[in-house]
Amino acid sequence: MKTDNKVLLDDYTSRINRVTDYMDANIEKPLTLEELATVSHFSKFHFSRIFWGYTGETPFEYLTRLRMEKAASLLKIYIHEPIIQIALKCGYTDKSVFSRNFRSHFKVAPSLYRKSKQHNSNNSQLHSNSSQPVDATSQYFCDETQTLKRRPIMELIHQVEVKQLPAVTLAYLRHTGPFQGDGALFERLFNKIFAWAGARGLLKGPDITSYAIYHDDISVTDPQKVRLSICVPVSPDTKVDGEIGKMELNGGKHAIASFTLTPPEFPEAWRWFFGTWFPTSGYQPDDSYCFEMYYGAPKNGELTVDICVPVKPL
Repeated sequence: MKTDNKVLLDDYTSRINRVTDYMDANIEKPLTLEELATVSHFSKFHFSRIFWGYTGETPFEYLTRLRMEKAASLLKIYIHEPIIQIALKCGYTDKSVFSRNFRSHFKVAPSLYRKSKQHNSNNSQLHSNSSQPVDATSQYFCDETQTLKRRPIMELIHQVEVKQLPAVTLAYLRHTGPFQGDGALFERLFNKIFAWAGARGLLKGPDITSYAIYHDDISVTDPQKVRLSICVPVSPDTKVDGEIGKMELNGGKHAIASFTLTPPEFPEAWRWFFGTWFPTSGYQPDDSYCFEMYYGAPKNGELTVDICVPVKPL
């Protein structure tokens, strides 16, 4: 019976993941409840109740929150872009409706929110040309660097290059909730996705490439709702089910900083990338996921990793 329950739960997880992935990929479109129910393969009469029971939010509440959080991040990054353009990227064609929803969610108008973030960024010790406070990046990782003796950043970095990355299909295991500084969580997620891929013959050789994708702006999203996906590359026709999902990571121009790091050194690497490299690069972050690419297993406690940020010219 326990095994049967696990199979049933995995099926629900798979269906809900498909819906939330679909929302992410089509956030600028006017999605309907019937359309989302079709993606889930649940009855349209029961889909909303099932989604609410699983996530704690109705589909409309979940989608609205995603749109508002995306808008907040874009307002911080694109300080000169008209608010109506931000609204359009988040699925709103009416500026007044967008502003009303934004004010309801954040208790402040979009224009005032943008001004407050610019002020905070200008007063930050480290900030990028995008006016996004760099200290926010450290929230993704552990705080151990505050108590450890740091190696100079130039001992950690190999190179930074800007280049086109191809789109890639990934099998993922997703975590929703706090993950900052939780090394045991990352280890558990990686071990689980590797075990799944290994059992299906999807791991080719010892030098495995894997990914950590950060879906949300942790300075905006409730820590209980931030999403992290640990991934391995797979062919597009790979079958997934249960808690293992499949997604397409968009290609395009990325700034890629290559490091050899111990886990406590990750925050310093991200700070250097956003606070030192970006301001003199001629680039700004573009509107897509930041992620890390790992190469092989740790050696002597160190990881070979590329920190990848989608970019466009200033």
